[in-house]
This record gives sequence, structure tokens and C-alpha cells, in this order.
Amino acid sequence: MGFGGDLVALWEVPLSDGIHKVGFEHGTTTGRRVLWVDGQERIRHDWMFKLVGSEVFEIGDTKCVIKIEPIGGFSYEYSLEVNGKSYKKFTENQSKILKTWFFPLDGSYVRVVLEKGTLDVWVNGRKLDTAGEFVDDGTETHFDLCGHPSYIKAVSSGNRREGIIHSLVVDNTEIAESLE
Repeated sequence: MGFGGDLVALWEVPLSDGIHKVGFEHGTTTGRRVLWVDGQERIRHDWMFKLVGSEVFEIGDTKCVIKIEPIGGFSYEYSLEVNGKSYKKFTENQSKILKTWFFPLDGSYVRVVLEKGTLDVWVNGRKLDTAGEFVDDGTETHFDLCGHPSYIKAVSSGNRREGIIHSLVVDNTEIAESLE
């Protein structure tokens, strides 16, 4: 991924277009800060005298802030905020609003993501054109997945707490959900 010897934090940020790896290097003796997103260097500061503070960056349209705070002596705590929420709160929220499937298809792995709020479908980071259709027990969102007829079926669970159940069907075979 290109990290140097001063790597102090690594996060995986789940977004609709994929899971983005964020790495942060902090040289506490040199003051050097380097921020990496998906293996690409985004920010580099050499010889910073202020060892605490924050680094602001974006992943697509998503605003992120790494905060560097002292915790005593020459020790520091590193935290990530995503869209104004703590990393933990953001990832918990993402798991509620995104439904993800990761599975092999035609010799390579495919990541399909449904944004529950907008019903947008993403495949390997690319938003697809879809066609919605009402069926007897719910709805189906149809799309082409690399030449394979596919749809996401949404049906009521009958339980208010559980809500709507989404399932992915590719070539008339249901695909198991992935836990991210």
C-alpha cells in the first residue's frame, strides 16, 4: 500500500463505491505526516513543529478528518471522523443503510451494494442503471451484471423491527449477503 515506517493508524471506510483503505503516518520526532487513501499518497507534510491537530481530506464526496490528540508524554491518539461522525458511528450507520454481497462470478469477485435509502445499485464501485418492478410480494430491481440477468428482491419481513428483507438473485440463484 505504500506505507512508511511511521504508520500509526489504518481504517477501512465502507462507502457505496467500495471499501476505501485510509492510512496515516505520523513521525513524532520529525513531525512528518503522510495520509494515504487506497494506496495513493494524498497529503504530505514534512517537518511540522505542531504534532497535534487535524488533517482534512475527502474520499469522493465524503468529508473525512483525522484528529491527532496528545494522551500524555509523547503519546498520541488518532481518530477518524467521516461526514461529521466518529468512525465507529459511521461504520455502524453504513451497515444499516447499505446491503452488500461479495461473490465470485466468471472467475473474479464481484461486489454488489444496494443503498437502501435511494435503491441505487453499485457494482465494483460503479453505479448501474436499474429498472424497478412491483411483484406480488414486494419489488424487484432488475439490472445486468456482466451479462448475467440479476435483480434485488425487496419483501416485507412482517416484523417491524426487522423491516424489509433484500436478497440478490443472479441467474435465478440467490446470493448470500456479505458482512462488512
